[in-house]
Amino acid sequence: MFKKLFNKPQKIPSALSTFDKLHETLEMLEKKEHVLQKKVAVEIQRAKDFTRSKHKRAAIQCLKRKKLYEAQIEQIGNFQLRVHNQIVMLEGVKATTETVDALRTAASAMKTINLSINVDDIDKTMEEMNEHNESMKHMQEVLAGPIGATADIDEDELEAELEELEEEELGGQLLQPPNREPALPPPIASHPRREKPQATSDADELAELQSEMAL
Repeated sequence: MFKKLFNKPQKIPSALSTFDKLHETLEMLEKKEHVLQKKVAVEIQRAKDFTRSKHKRAAIQCLKRKKLYEAQIEQIGNFQLRVHNQIVMLEGVKATTETVDALRTAASAMKTINLSINVDDIDKTMEEMNEHNESMKHMQEVLAGPIGATADIDEDELEAELEELEEEELGGQLLQPPNREPALPPPIASHPRREKPQATSDADELAELQSEMAL
């Protein structure tokens, strides 16, 4: 029966529960240290009181108890140091474990990805991409080409028609007379005079003279 009790497998505590337990222990030790420090202060005060009342033996007993309390305080300080050391080590172990788990997860993910992809699939995918690119390029070229009847026009015919137009234009220029500068009109007098017509005979002159005299 005792063999079964002592050989009973113990449950391994989790990191979180261990942290909680260590912090609880540390808090308990701090409280106990505080109580012992109060007891030390009390014993010192009592030793002073006995010394003033000339009770030397009682004062010595108070100092002995003070020494015991101080020894316990020192021991508790060592306990606290050990607990702190365990907390630091456990934090380091926890960080190491989490890092290893993350690396293990990443390695497993990479393995899964490598198993799901092979070189043949990559080559096939690249070929399909190239085919799609060529098809798209062809579609763009078709869309960018001429529309309607313009695509059926022969370029040679256009060249021949253009040459005929140039020959007609050249022939028309040769038939036109050379350009001459137009003669400038004579200057217009600001006060034009009324010139008398030249008499053709003496009778005309006489008739004109009489007409002026009558005026």
